[in-house]
Amino acid sequence: MHPDLPPTADCWFLSGPTASGKSGLAIDLARRLNAEIISMDSMALYRHMNIGTAKPTRNDRLDVPHHLIDVIEPDEEYSVAQYVEAAERAVSDIAARGRTPLFVGGTPLYLKALLRGIFSGPPADWPLRRQLLHVAESEGKDRLHARLAEIDPQAAEKLHPSDLRRVIRAIEVFEKTGRTISEHQKHFDRGRPAGACRAFVLDWPREELYRRIDQRVDAMFDAGLVNETQGLLRMSRPPGRTASQAVGYREVIDHLHGKCDLPTAIADVKKHTRQFSKRQMTWFRSLSEVRWVPMSEKRSRDDVTQEIAAVQ
Repeated sequence: MHPDLPPTADCWFLSGPTASGKSGLAIDLARRLNAEIISMDSMALYRHMNIGTAKPTRNDRLDVPHHLIDVIEPDEEYSVAQYVEAAERAVSDIAARGRTPLFVGGTPLYLKALLRGIFSGPPADWPLRRQLLHVAESEGKDRLHARLAEIDPQAAEKLHPSDLRRVIRAIEVFEKTGRTISEHQKHFDRGRPAGACRAFVLDWPREELYRRIDQRVDAMFDAGLVNETQGLLRMSRPPGRTASQAVGYREVIDHLHGKCDLPTAIADVKKHTRQFSKRQMTWFRSLSEVRWVPMSEKRSRDDVTQEIAAVQ
């Protein structure tokens, strides 16, 4: 392995947009590879948030060991640097048992960090973050995004104004270091060719993926997503900013606060999940390391698993 690459760079990765079928394939692939699964999903880190995050079932977790699920409480934050550190520990532990680490999940920023490493940057300046958040709330997200565009046009081009957390972080890095986050991250923008990696992204035709998303959302509400969200809001430490803004939960919270009826909340979850899947795919396309796995309802799970496992 190249000395500049993180220790996770040569692991196996199975990724794809929401509802692409990663979890089921992961179990089959893990059996073939003698692997343990490391979650690569930023929302699966939260305890008590099970239905809306589509965590692996109890039986799946008994069948194949899973790591980095149910790590923090809903009111806590967890940085990318913390995730990478925990992931590297998990890889070391799994390898020590003579098994193969298999990362599974749809958080593209985690995938990029595991493949290329990260710029950890200065520690959080919470007074500055609150000040910038106040600007977004009082003057609008576009105003804050315009401020970023003035100091770091490259970062502003990559980040949507609604991605407040990363917009604020980019401004914070400039304020604390005098250099843009784009300058700091140049080293991490260079990827290896896909043939040198074992990173796979499930690629569905858009209409089929959207149909799968709608089915998943309906299943989540049938499984009790509203009740689960009510339980979160009743906790002595209710969900913090990141957890409460997760797609699925934020729409149900709006419904529970009387801002919309249930059919509207369900429709909004479907719409926002489709939008989220488009952003995921944009991220994946920016990574030279990934191999695309064509998916369709006609392909069997076993066929897809064999195709992936055959790569060495």
